[in-house]
Amino acid sequence: MEHPENDKAYKGLKVNEGVEQLGSVNPYLSQLRKKRAAQLSVDDYVNGILRGDVTILSRAVTLVESMRPEHQAIAQEVIERCLPYSGKSVRVGITGVPGAGKSTSIDAFGMHVLSRGGGKLAVLAVDPSSERSKGSILGDKTRMERLSAHPRAFIRPSASSGSLGGVARKTRETIVLCEAAGYDTVFVETVGVGQSETAVCSMVDFFLLIQIAGAGDELQGIKRGIMEMADGIVINKADGDNVEEARRAAVHYRNALQLFPMPASGIRPSVLTYSGFFDIGIKEVWDMVSGYVAEVKKSGAFDMRRSYQQKYWLYESLEEHLKQRFYNAPGMDNVLKTYEQLLLSGKMTSFVAAGKVLEFFDSLKRE
Repeated sequence: MEHPENDKAYKGLKVNEGVEQLGSVNPYLSQLRKKRAAQLSVDDYVNGILRGDVTILSRAVTLVESMRPEHQAIAQEVIERCLPYSGKSVRVGITGVPGAGKSTSIDAFGMHVLSRGGGKLAVLAVDPSSERSKGSILGDKTRMERLSAHPRAFIRPSASSGSLGGVARKTRETIVLCEAAGYDTVFVETVGVGQSETAVCSMVDFFLLIQIAGAGDELQGIKRGIMEMADGIVINKADGDNVEEARRAAVHYRNALQLFPMPASGIRPSVLTYSGFFDIGIKEVWDMVSGYVAEVKKSGAFDMRRSYQQKYWLYESLEEHLKQRFYNAPGMDNVLKTYEQLLLSGKMTSFVAAGKVLEFFDSLKRE
């Protein structure tokens, strides 16, 4: 390869040739990998998941997350086959403002759950991804050091692909696969940026809101809508000089919650303090979660919530399919561009343009 930097015009600058990289010892390795990837059938996926094979579970989740139609077809069949074996876990959604210590707390909560018996824990952590490049750091495992090494824990970070919801249908389908694989506790961590909380709340049995004290006006730190969704609020980093600050914040939240209407579960959210980093108060937080789940199961509110969630995701799926069908309709790209130009040139309002586009879509259905 020629380096123009080595021209005489660039005095004092010299670029050396790089070291040629050695090829694979086995020239057929890449072909073998492709062959292995294509070998799994739907039966292979289902049987592997049901026996708790983490590798096959991971590959099945990758299929669920894939946008390729052929992968989606296989994934949906695998999910349908796994559905009868799902629904037996306790699903906990965990959210909070950025920097509240969600991942560190999940590490502490997860180790406490696993230390109590022979259960298995799945953590579905959604990383914020770039709106421009769709890239994501996926760094949650670096903050869950103990869980990452635990043989009964499965951590799956997934990029939110810049979507506002962050956690949506694919996470719900991943929960089904994890439950079929024998994971009896599932944590879903949100990106903590607005509407992702609504999506998480619609797929979990307990919604935990993590806050921190000393970051300004506590009640301005989180909006009323998210507080109303929470089944429990916990103040993290209650250690050292911050203990009293955390206790005062807890009092503020308890007082604020008294002004909210009673939740559908009939249980007013508790407010506790703890330290995820120092493992202080972890047992008390989990006792709050397990106590709530036991109470709603006894009252029937647990099954009512699950039924509501099923209906919610029916309509969410319908909306998604309709959008895909609309935007993928033949000729839709050209029609949209035409009316965009009319809109931008001031010859048509956005309302009229939308009506014309819908008329075109209706005409396709009549053909």
